[in-house]
Order: sequence, then C-alpha cells, then structure tokens
Amino acid sequence: MKPELSIVVPAFEEETRLGAPLAEIFAFIEKRKLDAEVIVVDDGSKDQTAAVARETAARFPKIPAQVVRYEENRGKGYAVRTGLAAAKADIALFSDADLSTPIEELDKLVEPLRRGEYDVAFGSRALDRSLIGTHQPWRREQGGKVMNLIIRTMSGLRFSDTQCGFKAFNMIKFGPLLDLMTIDRFGFDVEFLFVAEYHHLRLREIPVRWNNVEGSKVSVFRDTRRMFGELNLIRKNAREGRYNLK
Repeated sequence: MKPELSIVVPAFEEETRLGAPLAEIFAFIEKRKLDAEVIVVDDGSKDQTAAVARETAARFPKIPAQVVRYEENRGKGYAVRTGLAAAKADIALFSDADLSTPIEELDKLVEPLRRGEYDVAFGSRALDRSLIGTHQPWRREQGGKVMNLIIRTMSGLRFSDTQCGFKAFNMIKFGPLLDLMTIDRFGFDVEFLFVAEYHHLRLREIPVRWNNVEGSKVSVFRDTRRMFGELNLIRKNAREGRYNLK
C-alpha cells in the first residue's frame, strides 16, 4: 500500500547538519503516527551526507525511507524533482534539510490539500514576519525582499515569498508537470509555481514559522545574477510553449 504522505529532503554536503533535523522528521512521523515515507536526495555530495541519512533512517525502522544519491551535483531543483518523482503518496512535501521551517508546520500545508481546497500550498516568511524567530543578517534579509520584488515583476506571480523551502503538492495534479521543468538551481521554486499556475492549479501561500539557520549555501550576489537569467528562461519557455503538456 502506498503511504498517505511523502516527505522529500534535498541535501548537498550536509554531513554535519543533516542528522539532527532528519531525526526530528522521523520522530514527528512516529509521534503523530503518520502514514508517511521519507525520501532524502543526496545531490552529489562529496562528504558522508548519504551515510548520515541512512544511519538516521535505520534508527526508525518502522518508517519507510529511501536515500537517493547520484554522483554529480545537479542543483537543489534537480534534487527536489528527483525526490518528488520517487514519491509514492498522492501528497508530497519538500523541506529544506536544515528545518528552517519546523516540521510541525506541516499541517498548515498538507491539510488544505487533503481537503481538496488547493493543489499546491507553500510556506511564506513574508506574509507574517512575526512568525520569524531568528532573522537573517540585515543585508541578506533586505536582499531577499528586493529579490522577491524582482521575481514578482519578471514572472507575473503575485506571491510575496516564492523561495521558502517548505512546499506541498497534490502529486496527481503536479506530478505530470515535473517533466516540463528546466531549472535545476536557485530559480526552481519560481518555475514550480509559475508552471503550476500556467496549468491553472490552485495555489496558496501560507505563513509559516521560520528561523535562519547558519550554513546556508545561498549567495546573495551570485544567486541574484543567476535568478535574472533563470527568470528570463521561464519567460522564454512560456512564450515558446515549453510548458505545454504534449
């Protein structure tokens, strides 16, 4: 029998940070008696990320889990798509490996999908900033606000925060769209939401608790430049019909 929920955790060189958050996810599933599986995707790490994931999963043998690993680093977007493609449940959630959004926020996203109200629900730091516990450094936080404005302007998406690493999907609706995606790195969140809206899926941005966790691999300057190129690619793909289902 397939599980009711798949939880996807993309990870790249998270040997030192992955064990504790991943154990929290398993413990949450165990405590809540959820019918859930956990899929960790090791995005070409050169350290022991995959081994840490397997060791942690082995401590919770009653919870279905798999660790997917490939040799070349392909980017977080590719890792998330790989995990979602491997998901067995009709509802899948992906969470950043550092649990900057606590796993306890899961119900906020999953329940509206279970009730059939939405097809994609995603966490937001911008809708209610009182829910932010530990803030990012000032320069990074302001840079994020500017980036969100650029994303809204260039993509046409109306959302306040597309980049929070906590998103849930009705895989019956969203799963067929995975093969249309082209962006493997920083801009994949925007492409996910853009393509979902392009296909008239029902999207909902939901405020969630969030804490900055040191060790982020995001670079404001590098990824801002990259985002411009990826936003232009999304617009080009839409013009050329790349996002149409065949």
